[in-house]
Amino acid sequence: MPEMTLVGWFHTALGALSIAAGLYSLARHRVIRASNRSGALFLLCTLVTALSALTIFQNGGFNIAHLLAVMTLLAVAVGWSAEYRRLGGRYAIYLQAMSYSATFLFHMIPAITDGLRRLPIGDPVVSEINDPLLLGFYQLFLLCYLLGVALQWRWLRRTASVQPAG
Repeated sequence: MPEMTLVGWFHTALGALSIAAGLYSLARHRVIRASNRSGALFLLCTLVTALSALTIFQNGGFNIAHLLAVMTLLAVAVGWSAEYRRLGGRYAIYLQAMSYSATFLFHMIPAITDGLRRLPIGDPVVSEINDPLLLGFYQLFLLCYLLGVALQWRWLRRTASVQPAG
């Protein structure tokens, strides 16, 4: 694995901050929203992390990490449009939760991949991208995403049914 560049360190640190803000937002608010501080911090850091990922070409040309960055930018755009432009109509809150949560999934895939391919230094846990351990993490993250979105949708449906019609 190539040495990390200054941009790589910035990208990694900002990605870690983003993940922490996202976890906090989910724990505190049950959904990520740009309209609250932790959600806004998560989304801002996520945007900058995705944009910085598009500048990192240590492993050759355009690869899956770059594709995940593009998908992250699209998910933020869809989530923001659902939150502020009501994209999806009456289902906008569900689309927002699904989109913003997808960005969290898109953070976790390269985070675990890069971490396990770099650490411990000199003797990384995995050496190949198709290592069964990595594939197991990917499956676990997808399962967590699906379960998390289902729980958010259930909570959103319950809170919408107890709010007065307005």
